[in-house]
Amino acid sequence: MTPKERVKEITELLEKYNYEYYVLDNPSVSDAEYDRLMQELMLIENEHPELRSPLSPTQRVGGKVQDEFKKIKHQRSMLSLANAFNEDDLRAFDKRVRDIIGGDKVIYMAEMKIDGLGMSLVYHGNLQYAATRGDGTEGEDVTSNVITIKSIPSHIATDQDFEIRGEVYMPKKSLIKLNKIQEEKGEKLFANARNAAAGSIRQLDSSIAASRGLEAFWYYFVNAKEFGIRYHSEALDYATKLGFRTNPERRLCNGIEEVIDYIKEYTEKRPNLDYDIDGVVIKVDDMSLYDKLGYTAKTPRWAIAYKFPPEEVVTKLLDIIYTVGRTGKITPNAVLEPVRVAGSLVQRATLHNEDFITEKGLMKGDYVVLRKAGDVIPEVVRPVESRRSGLEEPFSMITNCPVCGSPLIRKDAMHFCLNPHCDARKIEQIIHFASKDAMDIEGLGEKVAEQFFNQGFFRKIEDIYSLFEHRDEIIALDGWKEKSIDNLLDAIEKSKENSLERVLFGLGIKEVGAKTAKTLSRIYHDIDSLSKASEEELLGLPDVGPVLASSLVSWFRDERNIEVINSLKSVGVNFNYLGSTTKAANSYFSGKTVVLTGTLSAYGRKEATEILENLGAKVTGSVSKATDVVVAGVEAGSKLDKAQALGITVLNEAEFLELIK
Repeated sequence: MTPKERVKEITELLEKYNYEYYVLDNPSVSDAEYDRLMQELMLIENEHPELRSPLSPTQRVGGKVQDEFKKIKHQRSMLSLANAFNEDDLRAFDKRVRDIIGGDKVIYMAEMKIDGLGMSLVYHGNLQYAATRGDGTEGEDVTSNVITIKSIPSHIATDQDFEIRGEVYMPKKSLIKLNKIQEEKGEKLFANARNAAAGSIRQLDSSIAASRGLEAFWYYFVNAKEFGIRYHSEALDYATKLGFRTNPERRLCNGIEEVIDYIKEYTEKRPNLDYDIDGVVIKVDDMSLYDKLGYTAKTPRWAIAYKFPPEEVVTKLLDIIYTVGRTGKITPNAVLEPVRVAGSLVQRATLHNEDFITEKGLMKGDYVVLRKAGDVIPEVVRPVESRRSGLEEPFSMITNCPVCGSPLIRKDAMHFCLNPHCDARKIEQIIHFASKDAMDIEGLGEKVAEQFFNQGFFRKIEDIYSLFEHRDEIIALDGWKEKSIDNLLDAIEKSKENSLERVLFGLGIKEVGAKTAKTLSRIYHDIDSLSKASEEELLGLPDVGPVLASSLVSWFRDERNIEVINSLKSVGVNFNYLGSTTKAANSYFSGKTVVLTGTLSAYGRKEATEILENLGAKVTGSVSKATDVVVAGVEAGSKLDKAQALGITVLNEAEFLELIK
C-alpha cells in the first residue's frame, strides 16, 4: 500500500470514529486505537508533507495562525427570525400561516434555539469553507477554527453542492473548565457560554479554538429541495445520515397548541440541558410552502423564534454610585450583592436617572428583582417591599459631581456636571476619541485609557499623540511588553491619516454623531471651513436642526476647542475630508434619498451604504413618499412592493453598479 493510499484509509477510519464518538455517542474503538491511528497519520504526513490536507484529522488540533479572517459573501442570505414572546404571538403567527396556505392545522417542527454563534458550512464533497453569519449577506471565513470541532465532517458522501447552517456553541461543562483555567492564569472569566463560543471562533490561532471544547448543532439544510427533499424533518434526518450532529430534542407538532405544549415542557427542562438555549424555533415542516409563505426584507414568514421570558432573580441593592460621562451626564448605578443571572455573574446595573429610581421606589438596602433585558443587559425591575426590615435608606439624588465637586444641573430627566475640566469627563472624552467609530485606535480601550490617565501619561486627547514619550515607563508596568506598546503606538500614528469625519466625531461635539460628522465633512471638506459656518448657513443643510446648529457654532467659538484642533494639527492629525466630493457632486445619486433592499452580490449592505453616501445620497431604512430611488437585490421583499406601488424608481443590481462607476 502506498503512503497516499494509507493516508486515505486512515482518514476514512478516523472520520468514522469521530462520527461514532461525537455524533452517535457510541464509539466502536478504544481511545488507544484511535490515538495509534492518529500518530501513524501524523508520521506519514511529516514524511510526506504533500499528502497533508487542510481537512486532515491531524488538523483538528489546530495550529494555523492567521493575520485576519477574509470576508465571504453568502451564496444565499442568512436571514434572522421574527420573535414571539408569548402564546398570543405564536397563535398570531399560526393564523398568518393558515390564512395563506389554508387548513385547520399546520405541521410544525419545534427545535431548541441554541445560544451560540450562527454558522454556515458549504461542501462539494469536501468542506469548502465555514463562514459566520456576519450581517447576513457577508460573513468571515473561520474554516481553520471550525474544522477543530471534531463532530463536523470534513467530507460528506455527496458531490452535489451542499450548504447547511447551524450554531457553534460551548457546552456548559466546557465553560466551567475554561473559566477554571482562566482563573488559574489570573485572566478575565467569560461571562457566559455564548460569549466564550464567539470569542473562541474568532481566535486567529486555531489551536486556541481547538482547546476550548466547542460543539455544534446543525438545523437547516439550505438547498434540500435540490436533493428532492420536501420536508424539513426529512432534511434533518438526511443531514444526520451524512454525519452532521442534529439536535435530538426536536419534535414534529401537529398544530400550534402542540408547539405551545412543547415550549412549556422545555421551559422546565431548560436548566438540565448541557447547553444554553434562549428559546424555541418553530418552522413549517413542508418546505414546498416556503415560497408561497414568502419573506419580509429580514425574516422568513415560515418560521418564528419564541424567546424565553428574561430570567428573574432576587438580590440585594447594597449601594448607589454615580458615573460621569464625556458630556458630563451623571448616571446612577446599582451596586448589587453578586448574583448569577442568565449565565453570568452580575454585580452592577444602571439605574438610568433620578426619575427611574423614584418611580420604582428603590431604597438602599432593598432586596430587588433583577433580570437581563434581552438576556444581555442587567435591569433592576422592582423592589421586594415585603422583605423590607425598616433599615433601608431612602434615595436622594446627589447635588454635586462625585469627581470634581461642581454643582450639578438638571436638564429634562438627566443631571449634568458642566465643569469642562472634570477628570471623569476627560477620561470619557479620551475613550470616545479612540473608539472604533471615531479614530479607531486599536488597543486604547476603556481600561487602558483609565490606566494611562491615572498614571499621568495623558490628561487630554491631544496627549494621546505624545504617548511615545512614556514608552519606557509603560513597559515597566505589569501586563505591558515591548510588542504590545509598540502595536499601540503604531495604531496611534496610523490614526493621524483618518478622514475628517472620524476626527470630527471623535472630538465629541454635542449632537454630532458619526453620520452627521460624515455629512458635514462631505459638505465642508475641511475643519476650517466648517468652523466658520454660521447657524443660518447650517440650518440650510439637510438633517440639521436648531439644536445641532447651535451646538456646532458654540463649540467652535470656545477658544479651548480651537486650541485642541491646533494641537492635533501640529502633530500631524488630518483635518481634511478624504472622500470624493467632486464625484459626489456629479453623481446620479447626489441629493437623492435611497433605500437598499434584498441582497447584492457585489457588495454587503454596509459597503453599499458607504458608497452611496460618498456619492452624496442619503440612505434610509424605509420606503416612503420622500424616497427617490430603491436599489433592489435578490430576495427583495415588502420594500420593493411598496416602492412599486408608490411609483418610485427601482434599480436592479446591474443598473446600480453601472451608475456607481
